[in-house]
Amino acid sequence: MTSQKASSEDQQAAKKKLKRKKSRSSKSQRWVWFGIAMGSIAIASGMSMALLAWFWESTPLQQAQLSKKEAEVFDSDPISRVGFQFSELTRPVNILLMGMSVLPPDIQNPPSDSKNLRYLPQVNSFDGLSDVMLLIKFDPDTKKIVMLSIPRDTRAEIEGFGAKKINAANVDGGPALTAKTVSNLLGGVAIDRYVRINVLGVSKLIEALGGVNVYVPKDMKYRDDSQHLYINLKAGQQHLNGEQALQLLRYRHDELGDIGRIQRQQMVIRALIEQTLNPNTLTRLTEILNVVKENVDTNLSVEELAALLGFGSKINRSNMQMLMLPGRFSENGEFKASYWIPKERDIAKLMSLHFGVQSNVLEEEKIQNLSNLKVAIQDSTGSERSKMRPLIRSLEKAGYTNIFISKPWGQPLDVTHIVAQQGDADSAESLRNILGFGEVRVESTGNIASDISIQLGKDWLENQAMFENSSSDSR
Repeated sequence: MTSQKASSEDQQAAKKKLKRKKSRSSKSQRWVWFGIAMGSIAIASGMSMALLAWFWESTPLQQAQLSKKEAEVFDSDPISRVGFQFSELTRPVNILLMGMSVLPPDIQNPPSDSKNLRYLPQVNSFDGLSDVMLLIKFDPDTKKIVMLSIPRDTRAEIEGFGAKKINAANVDGGPALTAKTVSNLLGGVAIDRYVRINVLGVSKLIEALGGVNVYVPKDMKYRDDSQHLYINLKAGQQHLNGEQALQLLRYRHDELGDIGRIQRQQMVIRALIEQTLNPNTLTRLTEILNVVKENVDTNLSVEELAALLGFGSKINRSNMQMLMLPGRFSENGEFKASYWIPKERDIAKLMSLHFGVQSNVLEEEKIQNLSNLKVAIQDSTGSERSKMRPLIRSLEKAGYTNIFISKPWGQPLDVTHIVAQQGDADSAESLRNILGFGEVRVESTGNIASDISIQLGKDWLENQAMFENSSSDSR
């Protein structure tokens, strides 16, 4: 009996031990599979050591603590899945990206090394003004990425604080209030996750990427001793390091102010995207990921971030679209401060076209009257204005009657850009078909008063004779 009882107790103890082992295994199983999935794709691409080491040793990406009510602002449904392949997106997802510019007076307990200085240095915090704001849609259904730039001076209703510049929403209520404000401004669009990156992290990230090759549109000089902000860039195509790229991104002291800065931001973003898949980038992966970990606050999980990066790396560059919130500059004396005033009807159309927000506006404007389209021509070839008249006459003959010659495009282009300034890619493609040359770009780098901007490149010079002959025949 004693022997049988001991045997029974041994068996029960073994079962309990096995149960505990299975419990620990089930808790870690998800992470094991995630590790295997990340490892398999990383090995295939030659970056397994850096990616896996960073993942297993990393701290959580989120640095801010959201209350339950704040967390409910964001869609909590899963956006990715993990299997034997790399983590991948399972549905369209909207990410609110905020670039933070934070000075010591903006926060309650500034770092000790920022005190007793004769200037106000930038600090690595997320509690200040969101001077850069992008709503980015990653859509695995259409295989597109759409970026909507929201000017920092946009006049918006901030719940509990009244009508203010939208960049103050983060100071008033952090990422949750900012997301709610953006959603209300954009017709109730759902916002799934947020990312905040400090301005100091931007320069470090670009530096980790090896700098950026970009065209600086003009000489830029600006000095602000109170912040030790010194901008000194020469015009032309060049390679900028992280600090120089940050100068280009922060400069806004010209006739377009913050809108001009947004246009330059879009140029830098496109340049970074085009060079990110360079094999040299893989050798910098650990440095890049450490910058993300130290200078970013987000409610994305590592798994979700991996899915977004994987999706972005496979996107055709023609499916990368960059838009800007439709609006106008406020007039002198209209308000106590200067604002970017949203155009509600144009916003509704843009959100319906690119973010799936239901609106009657798009139905009403399905039949586009060509005479209503504002077409700007920006020459990059140094041609005389008289050389463009046959082109204008050909477009007028096709039904485009609202055409004007705008300030020349500074960057010399080999291929003409037909810029869908307001996000209407179909109208831009129709215009390209009439021209017979050029490439369509959905971005906001053209004339801000236009619907479509034609930035003439060298291919225009090759087709001039055709338009001149067509113009002569019509007389």
